[in-house]
Amino acid sequence: MPLWLELIIRVAGVVVAFLTLPLLVGQAEHKVMAHMQGRLGPMYAGGFHGWAQLIADGVKFVQKEDVTPGAADRQVFRLAPVVALVPYLLALLVIPLGPGDLVGEPLDIGLFFVLAVVGVGVVAVLMSGWASASKYSLLGGLRAAAQLLGYELPLVLAAASVAMAAGTLSLPGIVEAWEPWWLLWQAPAMVVFFVAGVAEIRRPPFDMPIADSELVFGYMTEYTGLRFAFFLLAEYVGIVVIAALTTVLFLGGWQGPFGDDYLGWLWTLVKVFAVSFVIIWLRVSYPACAKTSCNACAG
Repeated sequence: MPLWLELIIRVAGVVVAFLTLPLLVGQAEHKVMAHMQGRLGPMYAGGFHGWAQLIADGVKFVQKEDVTPGAADRQVFRLAPVVALVPYLLALLVIPLGPGDLVGEPLDIGLFFVLAVVGVGVVAVLMSGWASASKYSLLGGLRAAAQLLGYELPLVLAAASVAMAAGTLSLPGIVEAWEPWWLLWQAPAMVVFFVAGVAEIRRPPFDMPIADSELVFGYMTEYTGLRFAFFLLAEYVGIVVIAALTTVLFLGGWQGPFGDDYLGWLWTLVKVFAVSFVIIWLRVSYPACAKTSCNACAG
């Protein structure tokens, strides 16, 4: 088999495997939040338990009108959603799904590559905030820039501690060097990495760049239709990327309790989904305070 064809097949397989997780995470967010908040949630799309709700939402976004504000910088405004999504897709290419060839491209500097491309997300937020010609979007973009730059350093330092312990920047190499006792002395780094990662993808309780009670929808306020869906998809893919990095760096990646490499990909997916569940759980546990309508702080 030609090298280029083998590379395409490997990349396509890993990306498809990882891109199914954002869809599952999106559906889980609908249903998990509903159950945690004591409500039904979407129940009609697709019949059984509303399983097709995320597909229905995607169709709805495609059908909506694509509106560009008259005063906006049109080229930058339209390019921002793509810049928000592409870095996370590139990061998925070097995250190993399992041992051997179950990785898109096993770079020797995979950890450095992932941290570098994920940092491009702040550029997309600034592009959307500035180009929208809206005060709400601009404030959301400035908040996001300050937040992302503030949490970038602890994210990198926490990842660097694992790389130094493993003696390599290769993500498959880190998994192979991982030992269960890492959980004891790397636990502080794992907490720092996870918290900084949640802040990087602007999930609650680090959702000040969006702050719907103050800024309507922050840097995404002026976006509609498919471009708005790109921002939402970038958020879900970002959840998977942070969960996958947490799994690879701190939870042993594909290594399971039975030492069976044939099921390594399954252990990776289970761990990634478990960490994603915790990220969703945080959103339910720390809801945003609607300061404009809440009476708890009155007086």
